[in-house]
Amino acid sequence: MNTVQIRNLILGEGKPKICVPITGHTKEEILQRTEELKASNPDLAEWRADWYQDVQKEDSLFDILKLLRTELKDMPLLVTFRTKQEGGEQEISAEAYQKFLERVLASGQADLIDIELFMGDTLFEHISAEAHQVGVRVVGSSHDFQKTPPEQEIITRLCRMQELGADLLKLAAMPADTGDVLTLLHATWEMKKTYAKQPVITMSMGGTGVISRLSGEIFGSALTFGSAGQASAPGQIGVEELKTVLEILHQSV
Repeated sequence: MNTVQIRNLILGEGKPKICVPITGHTKEEILQRTEELKASNPDLAEWRADWYQDVQKEDSLFDILKLLRTELKDMPLLVTFRTKQEGGEQEISAEAYQKFLERVLASGQADLIDIELFMGDTLFEHISAEAHQVGVRVVGSSHDFQKTPPEQEIITRLCRMQELGADLLKLAAMPADTGDVLTLLHATWEMKKTYAKQPVITMSMGGTGVISRLSGEIFGSALTFGSAGQASAPGQIGVEELKTVLEILHQSV
């Protein structure tokens, strides 16, 4: 399996890396969340642009991207617009979603962008190719807040992201019970063992799924998401707790 390097960070080897999302409806809130993130010192930052009230205003978008790049210095920045149907804060058309991603790429401030698999193969391939032309990595993603898909469906989605050009393959699902967590973990292991050419990122959400955020080095997930203040998804835990558990597991494998 390939590793992926973004600035000085290598994904796909060793301990899972820690990403902290930056939320906030206004510039002031985004700056506050960024300061909290910097104090926790994760491996990379994700700006959840769907939280921002002026995200579809080009000048405002560029202003926030420039601010984040300045504040984060050499920390890698992932830019994500999570759609409403996949747990995000705002509705957005496919056309506006594509325009948003194209503007992010044009800004030159992002190291990675997130592209949702279910926005369609044509959009995914087009934006992925544009990103690679300017040296930006692509996180393919799929989120299910209602259920955990069957194991083969999880693998199929991750494989499709890979076929469409994603550098990192991400899937998150909500478990109904512990059995669903086991389904996701086994799918992750099978994906890495048999199909993955690129690093895999998976998580089972909510309290029941917390183990999936901690055990990536064992089952094959290269990145985990934690909080430094306000969580952006169910089940996220604090960065310091994550660092402690990931190190304990790392020493034992």
